[in-house]
Amino acid sequence: MKALVVFESMFGNTEAVAREVATGLAPYCTVEVRNVDDADPVVADDVGLVVAGGPTHAFGLSRPRTRKAAADQAVGPLVSRRTGLREWLTGLAPAPHALSATFGTRTATPRWLPGSAARGAAKRLRARGYRMLAEPENFTVHGTPGPLTAGELERARRWGERLGVVWAAQVGTRR
Repeated sequence: MKALVVFESMFGNTEAVAREVATGLAPYCTVEVRNVDDADPVVADDVGLVVAGGPTHAFGLSRPRTRKAAADQAVGPLVSRRTGLREWLTGLAPAPHALSATFGTRTATPRWLPGSAARGAAKRLRARGYRMLAEPENFTVHGTPGPLTAGELERARRWGERLGVVWAAQVGTRR
C-alpha cells in the first residue's frame, strides 16, 4: 500500500511540513507527495492512506479570496497557484479502502486564535467517507509568511512516523 500526501502551500511552509511527514512515513510504505495543483481527485486503489494539509486562512481552509490576499503579501510566486485544498477535497472521490489524516499550518501567535485548516480538512474527508487514522495536527509559523517556528519540521517528521506505526499496525504491513 501507498500513502498520498497532498498539500496546499502559499509560501512553502506547508509544503515543507508535508515533505517531513512523508519522510516520517517512508519506512512504512511508499509515499507520494503532491501539490494540490497536481493532485488527482481520484485516489488510486493502491493508496491506503491519504494525508491532506493546508494553511489556515481566516480560521479554516483557504478560499479564493484568502489565497488572493496571500498572493498580495508574497515576495515571489505562490507554491500552490491554481486551486486550494478546500476545492480538491470537495471534488475528491470516495475511497472506502483508504484511511486519512490531516494537518495544517497556522500562526504561532496569538495562541488563542480559533480555527484550523486541519480540522476543516478532516471534516470534509469524513464527509467523503474517509476514516481518520489520527486527530488533526497543527504546525506553527511566525506571522503569515513564516518561517516555521523552531522544531516544527522535526515534529512533522515524528508525526509522520507515528502515522506510519499506527497505519502499519492496522493494515499489518511494513515496507
